[in-house]
Amino acid sequence: MSSAPHIPVLGREAIAHLAPREGGVYVDATFGAGGYSRAILEMPGTRLIAIDRDRTAIAGGAELVERSAGRLTLVEDRFSNLAEVCAAQGVDGIDGVVMDVGVSSMQLDQAGRGFSFRLDGPLDMRMGQTGPTAADVVARASEGDLADIIYLFGEERHSRRIARAIVADRQDTPFTTTRALADLVGRVVRSKPGDIHPATRTFQALRIFVNEELEELQTALAAAERVLKPGGRLVVVSFHSLEDRIVKNFLSERSKTGGGSRHLPEVAQIAPSFQLLTRRPVVAGEDEVAHNPRARSAKLRAAERSSAPAHEIDEASSWPKLADVMRGG
Repeated sequence: MSSAPHIPVLGREAIAHLAPREGGVYVDATFGAGGYSRAILEMPGTRLIAIDRDRTAIAGGAELVERSAGRLTLVEDRFSNLAEVCAAQGVDGIDGVVMDVGVSSMQLDQAGRGFSFRLDGPLDMRMGQTGPTAADVVARASEGDLADIIYLFGEERHSRRIARAIVADRQDTPFTTTRALADLVGRVVRSKPGDIHPATRTFQALRIFVNEELEELQTALAAAERVLKPGGRLVVVSFHSLEDRIVKNFLSERSKTGGGSRHLPEVAQIAPSFQLLTRRPVVAGEDEVAHNPRARSAKLRAAERSSAPAHEIDEASSWPKLADVMRGG
């Protein structure tokens, strides 16, 4: 295969931990610009199932599919559905799953997608082509729900002030563009020189909420646990603390061994379904950060599947739910 036109953050480290081998079957759960997929296909005889919910990414991967000579299957779907996608391809055991979680640089750089406050465009933010837009959420969510969304998903301490201002202003003019919302947040949240843009956390929160990113990640991790063969590897690259916390907690829980106390009756332990390959997250080196500032916040965690059964699926989170908020629940 030819060299990649796009190099994903921590791409070399991700592939090293995935360790693709000849004849193996792999899932690139977040295809994007195809950086991981190209690297996996460099190993002769590999078969790859790649998933992306973004129709633009699927269209952009058509040439790679053609050049892969039948080894790459590209599927438009949410990565939380990776188990169902594999089953539909007649695959019931996978040798490795790699995920690059969050919005892609391609999406951020397209004003028409509405992800960035730096580029004026429609207030959309959807990774796929269906469901409510960020403008719909801003128009319909209650002040309390908006405050919770911005605080929980953006970790924005001024969330209540921002929500109050949004509700007051939307009565006169609906928010339909990224610039209008960014300008409002800029008026409400004071910043000092050198600080991040005042709208950064609000935009992050709305993007995560509109795309149900944290629920997607939780479900995708559990799905990977079900489809990976013993010895199969899971590699996840995340870009902010909310995502990394989910990955860290999932792998920590699934790799837990022993425990208990000599002072207490012995309690049956669930056999660990993973063995950690990264005790601490792998982070980008100085050279990569210098060439790609987005790499500064990236963290890679990896683990190898054991022969133990998959654990029970974790209980649903208590975060605000998109469907509930949109119907006023």
